[in-house]
Amino acid sequence: MVSRESTPPRRHPLATPPQPPRPAARGAEYVGERPPTYDAEPTAWPAADPQDLDGLVPDTVLDGAQYGAVTLRALSLRGDSARYRGEPRRDSLLTARFGEGDGALLLVAMASGLRGTDVAPRAARDACRWLAGAVGRSHARLADDIRGGRRGELKSGLHRLTDRSYGRLRARAAELGLRPEEYTATVRCLLLTADPQCRTRVFFGVGTGGLFRLREGVWQDLEPEAPPERTGEPAVGYGSAPADTMTVDLGIPTPGLTPPVEPEEPAAPGEPFRFRASVARPGDTLMLCTAGLAEPMRGEPELGGRLAERWAGERPPGLAAFLADTQLRVKGYADDRTACALWEA
Repeated sequence: MVSRESTPPRRHPLATPPQPPRPAARGAEYVGERPPTYDAEPTAWPAADPQDLDGLVPDTVLDGAQYGAVTLRALSLRGDSARYRGEPRRDSLLTARFGEGDGALLLVAMASGLRGTDVAPRAARDACRWLAGAVGRSHARLADDIRGGRRGELKSGLHRLTDRSYGRLRARAAELGLRPEEYTATVRCLLLTADPQCRTRVFFGVGTGGLFRLREGVWQDLEPEAPPERTGEPAVGYGSAPADTMTVDLGIPTPGLTPPVEPEEPAAPGEPFRFRASVARPGDTLMLCTAGLAEPMRGEPELGGRLAERWAGERPPGLAAFLADTQLRVKGYADDRTACALWEA
């Protein structure tokens, strides 16, 4: 759930109590009728443990790259509420390239830890790291399956890798003396190859968030709130937009990515595994994000309209411009935002 500003912010136990939230700083952009309650800039740092300085989480992480016809931008930003209260960012972002040349596999992984737990940032980081490790160890086969359009193998293989990563989270929870539901996170990933001839983009993950595509100036929500009811057959890629050929037709059976042993437990009880493989068109912009950005995208149409205007140019935004665009603020939405966008030339 995305934090709302319906209740007064509680005070953080600092030596000097913070002042009441100030109006948005001059020049801070927002959409909607009224400005957000919180300041647009960070106010308080989280408390640090001198015995665990590796656990410190920076306010903002920003990254980018370009491979062939695709330009990538990614960021993870602490929410306005956490900035004011001196709480750490619960979202985690990991970007990685496995392999060399056109055969390389590109991964963007993002995760959100549970609200109200001290271990949320660490659980999110572990979820990204362990899943990225599993993907990296299978990167050659995954890249080959993406280039070959083997959707069925990709879905089953990534499902197994995701389940195993959640199994490690459960094991870590036991080591810490926590219940499994206390040390967990939602996870969302994008996979693509560095091959300029391959425009297949693969999404997979567990939990809430958003997958949006900007095509011909119109945003398409590719991930509805609930997936189709399970029928025993691989689910067609979710979305209100017309299905892509890749999503529907390709499912060539090949040897599995992992031994054919089904996981003993689902990735996350009550949460379905989500998967979509589709072929990008020149001019498309694909955006994957956590709930902190997905909720205002769905709840405030002006936000999507403003992003569509800014991203309609011939060239993708630079890192600073991408940061400014994705932190357009909306009153009532003050949670962490993590997003990755792909521009197709």
